[in-house]
Amino acid sequence: GMSWWSVRRTGAAKPFAAAGIFVAMCAALLAGCGGGGGDGAGGGTTAVVAETTGAVAALGEKIFKDRSLSASGQMSCASCHDPATGHASPFFTSVAFGGPRLDQPGTRMPPSLRYLRFNTPFFFDEEGTPTGGFDWDGRAATLADQARSPFLSANEMANADVADVIAKVAAAAYAAQFKALFGADIFADLHAAFDRVLFALERYQRESEEFAPFTSKFDYVTAGKAAFSAQEARGLVLFNRADKGNCAACHPSTQPPNAPGALFTDFTFDSLGVPRNMGIAANADASYFDMGLCGPGRADLAGRGDLCGAFRVPSLRNVGLRHRFFHNGQFDSLEQVVRFYVRRDTDPQAWFPADPTTGRPDVYNDLPAQHRGNVNVAEAPYDRKEGEQPYLDEGEIQDLVAFLKTLSDGYAP
Repeated sequence: GMSWWSVRRTGAAKPFAAAGIFVAMCAALLAGCGGGGGDGAGGGTTAVVAETTGAVAALGEKIFKDRSLSASGQMSCASCHDPATGHASPFFTSVAFGGPRLDQPGTRMPPSLRYLRFNTPFFFDEEGTPTGGFDWDGRAATLADQARSPFLSANEMANADVADVIAKVAAAAYAAQFKALFGADIFADLHAAFDRVLFALERYQRESEEFAPFTSKFDYVTAGKAAFSAQEARGLVLFNRADKGNCAACHPSTQPPNAPGALFTDFTFDSLGVPRNMGIAANADASYFDMGLCGPGRADLAGRGDLCGAFRVPSLRNVGLRHRFFHNGQFDSLEQVVRFYVRRDTDPQAWFPADPTTGRPDVYNDLPAQHRGNVNVAEAPYDRKEGEQPYLDEGEIQDLVAFLKTLSDGYAP
């Protein structure tokens, strides 16, 4: 039957619907707060708001970097969202290891937190396309909501409960600052206090320039302050061409209305048939499948079998700084990722193990058989059959990777 993505992409940039306008509005309001009252009109109030907002974000930064907020005493938010890798996983393993002794494996690769301030809560657009939401499966509605589970997950910071988290915050060096911002009695109401912890983390991610710097070579080239090499320029053409990489169909290279530069994601979801990663401990159980939108991480879409296997499209900004790729960390180089995209179905035995009964490649083996039909085979570069020519040859793959490496922040022109 028709899949929900078959009508999704026309090559044009996706309209951001009402939710995007809402986000843009919020951003404009926040920008207004940053004025510090210099315009004279109602300056006093503006200055107070700016000071408070900035103070909450500053507190959020301390919380983000505080390893004492974990059962191990050794894991902070920054442990898995390292600024050096674009606030993504610094680990060479597919997953992070948490828990009281840092020996409990995760089930997914920690995602990047950069540029997520331009995302929206989860919704289905007018064509039925799942869009927005935080975490790999879109289950969290906001950055604050996304920050909740790591504190309590047994394989992450592994606090026993909210009381455990708040006891640690109340003992932290910034406890007085927390009370000054949120009230002298804030720690008496555990859930209100935890909500303020998450609010502070969201304010830090929304306000600090380090989470959306737009300082890549791509940005400097766009501004006319640098030039691509011949190879990088060829890579951009391949990235955009619908009959070559077609990357821009999900990772637009054009500026959306709600951001100062291209975000290289349309915040939709896709089912790519990434091979099962046997390096993830949970996958030793042959009956366990991480199916993204339809569960088990989120329960609200369990009845939507057509969504099984779909994961959030991440921004490609800073992808050149990653050690691992995809929700399950299956690949460890950009070259391998691009090869997989163009050769997944033309050369399936290179990616999938042989099915012992047939001897044929067990394609899309990280999904149960009844959901393998959800995998995107409709769009370039996934619409080629076994034995056909891939959309990109090895030289073009190298060109495309060279372009992708221009998306890393911190370029010095």
